[in-house]
Amino acid sequence: MTRPLADFKYLSFDVVGTLIDFEGGIKECLAQIAAESGVSIDGEAALTFYRSARYADDAGLFPDDLVRVYLAIAPELGLPAEKILGERLRDSAKTWKAFPDSAEALATLSARYRLIAMTNARRWAFEHFSQALGNPFYRGFTADDTGTEKPDPAFFHQVFAFVQSEGSSKDDILHVAQSQYHDIGISRTLGMTNCWIERRHAQKGYGGTIEPESFTTPDYHFTSMAGLAEASAA
Repeated sequence: MTRPLADFKYLSFDVVGTLIDFEGGIKECLAQIAAESGVSIDGEAALTFYRSARYADDAGLFPDDLVRVYLAIAPELGLPAEKILGERLRDSAKTWKAFPDSAEALATLSARYRLIAMTNARRWAFEHFSQALGNPFYRGFTADDTGTEKPDPAFFHQVFAFVQSEGSSKDDILHVAQSQYHDIGISRTLGMTNCWIERRHAQKGYGGTIEPESFTTPDYHFTSMAGLAEASAA
């Protein structure tokens, strides 16, 4: 039986894809490069190429790895395979927009819960994301802080250690995320209560996020952050 939302002390969040529209940011930057090159691209097709390249064996930390990713996918999209354009895609992360409901929902939730960011992005990018969201986080964990990326359990265990240092436990955390692969499946394996924000509910496929081997039914399920905020206030 799902626990009441009021039972939790912390909400931990995936950031990129759940709160920040990275797919929109990547598509916008690639479309601009394409327009300047006199070609047109299909945004969803671009995300498919991106996904394949991003999860290659030689992938680096995000979003620095977007330089390598761009050089890998540019020929597939008919774009110039130039490093400076890959750097432009990487740097576009500084201006990626939050989903329209993210900042307001986080402001509402921060009045009741301690909000913890858990992002596979590097610290420099997270600082831009946090600012776009109104700096709502009580604590932030990045790939630079943890030395690893989700779905590695070690990332989650560092968060568990932090809440334990405050006299709490993982049972006091509700983990909120859109990625079945990076967050929902592993959080279930680790015994956390989780909440799936299905950002692509009106679209087919997994977009820029790797497809999980199996689907995990979440404890809570909303199609927006606004839905979670409304439920928490009920």
